[in-house]
Amino acid sequence: MNQIHTVAKSVAILCALAASIPSNAQDFRFDGNRDFVFFPGNLVVSRSVYDNNPNNVKVGTVLPPNCASTTGGCSAATGAPYNGTYPLVFNDVLYDANFGVTSAIFLDQITPFGFPINTLEVPNSSQRGIKSSSNQLVTSFSSKSELALNLSTDGRILTFMGYVSPIDAIDVSNSNTPGAIDSTNPDGLANYRAVATVDGLGRFTFTETNAYSGNNGRAAIFNNTDGANVFYTAGNAGNGSNPQPDNIVLGAGAQFITPSIAPENFQTPVTPVPLSSFSVTELGDKADKVGKDDNFRGLTIFNDVVYFTKGSGSNGVNTVYFVDTTGTACPKGVGIPAVGAKLPISPLSFDPTKLQSTGLPNNMCILAGFPTALAKNANPAAAPFGLWFANADTLYVADEGDGYTGGTDLYTHAAAQTGAGLQKWVFNSTTNTWSLAYTLQTGLGLGTPYTVAHYPTGNNPATNLPWAPATDGLRNLTGQVDSDGHVTIWAITSTISGGGDVGADPNRLVVIRDLVQNTNPTVAAQEKFLTLRQADFAEVLRGVSFTPGTNVARDRHDFDHGYDHNRL
Repeated sequence: MNQIHTVAKSVAILCALAASIPSNAQDFRFDGNRDFVFFPGNLVVSRSVYDNNPNNVKVGTVLPPNCASTTGGCSAATGAPYNGTYPLVFNDVLYDANFGVTSAIFLDQITPFGFPINTLEVPNSSQRGIKSSSNQLVTSFSSKSELALNLSTDGRILTFMGYVSPIDAIDVSNSNTPGAIDSTNPDGLANYRAVATVDGLGRFTFTETNAYSGNNGRAAIFNNTDGANVFYTAGNAGNGSNPQPDNIVLGAGAQFITPSIAPENFQTPVTPVPLSSFSVTELGDKADKVGKDDNFRGLTIFNDVVYFTKGSGSNGVNTVYFVDTTGTACPKGVGIPAVGAKLPISPLSFDPTKLQSTGLPNNMCILAGFPTALAKNANPAAAPFGLWFANADTLYVADEGDGYTGGTDLYTHAAAQTGAGLQKWVFNSTTNTWSLAYTLQTGLGLGTPYTVAHYPTGNNPATNLPWAPATDGLRNLTGQVDSDGHVTIWAITSTISGGGDVGADPNRLVVIRDLVQNTNPTVAAQEKFLTLRQADFAEVLRGVSFTPGTNVARDRHDFDHGYDHNRL
């Protein structure tokens, strides 16, 4: 039996439920004195809360940290113009392009209707009993691409990525990793990235990695079926000059990471191991900066194929990709997965002597029908983020919008976007290509500013643009196929504003229902997004997934005695 709670059968019911959600629904936390359980059929939302402490940054501090010891150099000697008070603190990114502050991660369990159940706090330095040697993981509060949530291939384990660091640390998101140092990176810190797992009883593991040096890990999926034991991850690497060191090139994009169950302080991460790679030379275009075509964001698995999205950066192509494990699917860089393709069980083989000249070998393809224009030339711009398959012929892609904040027309610009929101793509088996059926936007309020309690009003003195955030598109998402021929999709919004860093804007969790078989934009225009939750002051929402165990058949022994987490 499908264990997912059946969501409302009409938009009217969803509207009524959404309207009844209390405005302070985010103010709940798990009582650590009680046993924690993720109940199958619910949702999990990853959330971060900034520690609003003026002392986090002192005015006049020269940044990035330890920059004088690098060849990348420091920002202006005037130092940071703002202290650690939210949201003004994130104006410091206008002074220091590397700027960020680490913050705690919370996993909120809610019903599909948005009602809060409980919250699990990921171990961090603000908690009693957590020492520098303890397992801990944080996010960079304003890094909008982080904390995607994904279930393992067997559905029992939830995965996400972060940094091995205390909270309130500055510029960790652009730091090197200890095993992949780039001296041209102006950020003179070194912090491991890590993949976190959590099971249905709230038990964590953390696997450190030297991947994503100079940038961030964004998403992870645990392949733990048919004897496999590996994380597939998505992210970006590099924050220095060209050419990039070997370990930066190796640690970018799609990674193949072997899980660990050892405590963090007992782990010794190795050289990054790539899962796959793409180069625009596959399309006949001139080579980009080595390693920068693999700036991936979204990640999913469907029918034993790993899919990625790229939606930012001036290099490469912003589009949807898949890993070709057969070597036959796309000889010219574009195609569809071969029938019978299997999930990768080994990393990408490469010649280390060619990394600086030609980069990694290519075993990724653009999904046929999706954009192939170089990001720097694309018009309109594409910004795909999360992706979710309803079935083999229906793919939903979240487009986060172009992020324009270049003038007083920022709101009208966001509202005029045609590709931002939830794109529905359908497969044509005759032509073997995907095509865009329509983009769902109604109810998102693209470009419509909204209020946040205790947030500043008027204009930000640093940008002379309004503080109020507005939705610009969508990032991470998940969905389910309902018994009435519809799908229900939950997604996290992206924002634009006059804030110094829009990644620090309080954003929203939204939901919509769509008829799976429909391809008529006129019919789809009647469907409407509803807001289930809005982040509060100094909060951001990042990822959304179903809970561990959803749609997994298991006996009572699993709950009475716990999952065999040692399989990691």
